[in-house]
Amino acid sequence: MRNSSHGKTDKREKTANGKNLYQLKVTLRGIRPPIWRKFLVRSDVTLGKLHDILQTVMGWTDSHLHQFIANNIIYGTPDPDSDMVEMINEKRVLLSRVLQKPKDRMVYEYDFGDGWEHEIVLEEVSSAPPRGKYPIVLAGRRACPPEDVGGPWGYAEFLEAIKNPKHPEHEEYLEWSGGSFDPERFDPNEINLLYHGGWRPEKE
Repeated sequence: MRNSSHGKTDKREKTANGKNLYQLKVTLRGIRPPIWRKFLVRSDVTLGKLHDILQTVMGWTDSHLHQFIANNIIYGTPDPDSDMVEMINEKRVLLSRVLQKPKDRMVYEYDFGDGWEHEIVLEEVSSAPPRGKYPIVLAGRRACPPEDVGGPWGYAEFLEAIKNPKHPEHEEYLEWSGGSFDPERFDPNEINLLYHGGWRPEKE
């Protein structure tokens, strides 16, 4: 076997064995200004675990169905009673098998009724510190929309209503959202606190 091929095999095995660290950026489609998060995660997490991470990092409550789509392949939680599109079990697929090099990307769909689509891009690959605590949120912008708000169109209507006291649904929307909602608010350290007391690494 040629050395170049051997080197490529070693690199794939290194990624699959969790020796690498991925920097991912996830952006919610259909929203302007964009809602996005940038975070570090080990390459050996399963897509099922990545789903859990995305729910926390974005700010969702895991109240609806979801799936990943990459290269026309669908990953999720298969329904044995369904005869619809074939789906690969996300709990058996490592992130490193789907995203392998910078600029690789996939789509994460959440809440098929509201139709939230997230674009996930692999930005950087680096060696993972042996005792690093991950995931780590590095940056992000804007609050996650409320659950069941109606997708991008419903969210736009919701924002218009809560910022205009004269809007006919102003009071109703405020009460529904718990009394207040700041669409610009996002603090990455709040997410990091949930995982490991707010520790955040310095970027090299």
